[in-house]
Amino acid sequence: MTWLENVWLSILEGITEFLPVSSTGHLMMGTQLLGLKAEEVDTYIICIQFGAIASVVWLYWKRFFGPQAWSLYTRLLAGFIPAAVLGLAFDDLLEQLLQTPAVVGIMLITVGLFLVFMDKWLPGGDRTLDDVTHKDALLIGTVQCLAMIPGVSRSAATIAGALGCKLSKKAAMEFSFLLAVPTLSAAGLYKLLKNFDSLSSDQLYDIALGNVLSFFTALLAIRFFLRWVENRGFAFFGFYRIVVGAAFLWYLLG
Repeated sequence: MTWLENVWLSILEGITEFLPVSSTGHLMMGTQLLGLKAEEVDTYIICIQFGAIASVVWLYWKRFFGPQAWSLYTRLLAGFIPAAVLGLAFDDLLEQLLQTPAVVGIMLITVGLFLVFMDKWLPGGDRTLDDVTHKDALLIGTVQCLAMIPGVSRSAATIAGALGCKLSKKAAMEFSFLLAVPTLSAAGLYKLLKNFDSLSSDQLYDIALGNVLSFFTALLAIRFFLRWVENRGFAFFGFYRIVVGAAFLWYLLG
């Protein structure tokens, strides 16, 4: 991987991680377009999520380290459990899916169609982040597991689950951001420890640089996403996914 390819992919990660467009899907498309082999960069793709995770902790540090932090941790644990169980159970299958680009295009279109109508189908309610119960968190975490399929989007799945629990749009997005911290951290650490001995010093450098760049771009993306959805809703992201997914399938078939 060249320096420029690393910059491109890490910025792409930071921009797409918290938008409902599938960061894993975009990184798989990016590696395909750059001519990189999926099996050579799958660890890199997962591990540069640490930078995006750090951006959430930075923005919501009062939630993580304030007087109500313990309550947040227990709810995030409840939301994390389904992904931990299913992720370990289907690790080999998930590895195969990460090396199947066509799945990304199909799921981008499928979930995109849902997002076009999500504002109507799941308008949410007026519940705030502090109203999230452990039962809510477990339900949202279960829906989050759909994002194990590349192209679905962890953000889209968790926000949909939160809106189904009658959270406001802002609270649904914020809980999605917060739940990313244990979920993505566990996935990244598992992948890094599993493959650490086979990583070269150049690959470790690529991961380190990628995390720095994804941190700053994720900060900007989160702020943009909150403002956009509160004013305009989710439909734009649905149309975007449909166009990109169709274009990517056309590219693969061509």
